[in-house]
Amino acid sequence: MPLNRRKFLEKSAVTGAGVALAGAVAAPGAEAAEVRAGARGRAKRYAFTVMGTTDLHGNVFNWDYFTDAEFDDKAHNDVGLAKVSTLVNQVRADKGRRNTLLIDAGDTIQGTQLSYYYAKVDPITAEGGPVHPMAQAMNAMDYDAAALGNHEFNYGIPVLRKFEQQCRFPLLGANALDAKTLRPAFAPYSMHRLRTPLGRDVKVAVLGLTNPGIAIWDKANVQGKMTFPGLEEQAAKWVPKLRSMGADVIIVSAHSGSSGTSSYGDQLPYIENAAALVAEQVPGIDAILVGHAHTEIPEYFVTNKETGEQVVLSEPLKWGQRLTLFDFELVWEKGCWKVEKVAAQVLNSNTVAEDPKIVRLLSDEHEKVVAYVNQVIGTNAAEMTSAEAPYKDVPIIDLINHIQADTVRQALAGTEHAALPVLSQAACFSRTARIPAGEVTIRDVAGLYVFENTLEARLMTGAQLKAYLEFSANYFTQTAPGEPVDPAKLTNANGTPDYNYDVVSGLSYEIDIARPAGSRVTNVRFEGQPLADGATFVFAVNNYRANGGGNFPHVAAAPLLWSNSDEIRNTMIAWVKAKGSIDPAEFAAVDWRLTRNGTPVF
Repeated sequence: MPLNRRKFLEKSAVTGAGVALAGAVAAPGAEAAEVRAGARGRAKRYAFTVMGTTDLHGNVFNWDYFTDAEFDDKAHNDVGLAKVSTLVNQVRADKGRRNTLLIDAGDTIQGTQLSYYYAKVDPITAEGGPVHPMAQAMNAMDYDAAALGNHEFNYGIPVLRKFEQQCRFPLLGANALDAKTLRPAFAPYSMHRLRTPLGRDVKVAVLGLTNPGIAIWDKANVQGKMTFPGLEEQAAKWVPKLRSMGADVIIVSAHSGSSGTSSYGDQLPYIENAAALVAEQVPGIDAILVGHAHTEIPEYFVTNKETGEQVVLSEPLKWGQRLTLFDFELVWEKGCWKVEKVAAQVLNSNTVAEDPKIVRLLSDEHEKVVAYVNQVIGTNAAEMTSAEAPYKDVPIIDLINHIQADTVRQALAGTEHAALPVLSQAACFSRTARIPAGEVTIRDVAGLYVFENTLEARLMTGAQLKAYLEFSANYFTQTAPGEPVDPAKLTNANGTPDYNYDVVSGLSYEIDIARPAGSRVTNVRFEGQPLADGATFVFAVNNYRANGGGNFPHVAAAPLLWSNSDEIRNTMIAWVKAKGSIDPAEFAAVDWRLTRNGTPVF
């Protein structure tokens, strides 16, 4: 029966230092599967499978709430837990229900309008409020554990704690510590007992690690409350403890990529994407489910420096597009289980239909959100799209900056900084955003700003803004005069994502892509005059950037003049509602352009 969203039994709220979870009930055929697994050769052997998801980001169904249509991309990936559930059911039927575990590596409750709706519009924190759709779906799928992601903190700790209460599995974060006691604020690990036909259970420990960048990205929600030390340090502390507690197998669920890099530079002494470093530096780990980076890694082996043992890593892309399978083969030696072999692979969710059980369970919630995002809030005089936004100054990005600057001016009215000019930054978060001519809905505006960023005002100088623009221009691939320009190859140099290329409104400037990085921005002007280094401005900027996200220079240290806790997306929706209409002619202008030796590229 579907869970009643208003009535829910808290069967397994998890806090403190880890929990013991019994093996699952056997499905038909499971006993036979176990016997086959243990009967190869003379040695006693047992095989089991750990399934993993990551970066689900509020995707239950194969649906795009911003386009109001089924999700699709160039690779024809599908998304959502309803699809993943079908894959999970197939694996459980194949391997035997009691020979499997299902875990997640974080970023669960943010990312779609479905997750936004149940955090803000009909919040799970309200008295008698709903059960979060992600909790309902993951409970129905019998998840065994999930690591915390950085986006779990976007809506504040109360929403996260309520979600934790609603989950019938633990949320793990060995390096999410209480700021005062420095003790774990969430369960660091969970322990799972798999019953074998050989009379000797297998104890599988799942250690959860989250991202140190939370301290920067969600500073307003966590400062003074929680602290997030490095993954390597905490893994080195907990893995020996888990072995001493009798863990035969240790799996790390890490909301951290494998590249060893950090988007925040040296602002934190901890690595953002540290999963491979954990495998390399901490002995005793058998496998790592990787998250955060939104990449697909079916199977990747890292050699531990101390033991020489191979540790397998796997990352199942994002949004429920893939399901990782870790297949373990164990042998009974000298009175204990030893891992003989671990292999990993990913399954593609576009190969299966949605699980009818999940569809029935959450169709009502889905329909409520569809109705919400299709509310008409105003009109638009001319269509705007973001298709060319990464390399041209287009009206749809000007709209973001126009609203942000307008909001900051109103907020600073009557203050000592009211007379200062206001500049604004914005990035292209989606190349498919579109605000049509005619009626404008919530989803049209929300689709332009897909992150839960909030707005701040910082005090910046002309010299600092020039450095800021120069850093942003690293986004472009150097292209000599006379060489053909392919827009598809012009951007994202050195792996820079679109959201880390900022344009600044209120200034005019050129970016010479023929020049090497660091010397590209030219002819920077304010109100027609060359920008003076000592001039001061109010800079309207999102909290991600202001807190150091992307490692842009100066902004994180710039004086804070104003901030609020309302998402920029909501600010934009409210602005359109209040105005009733959008007219690009009122704010759109070509203030920046790409050039080569002074000649415009486009």
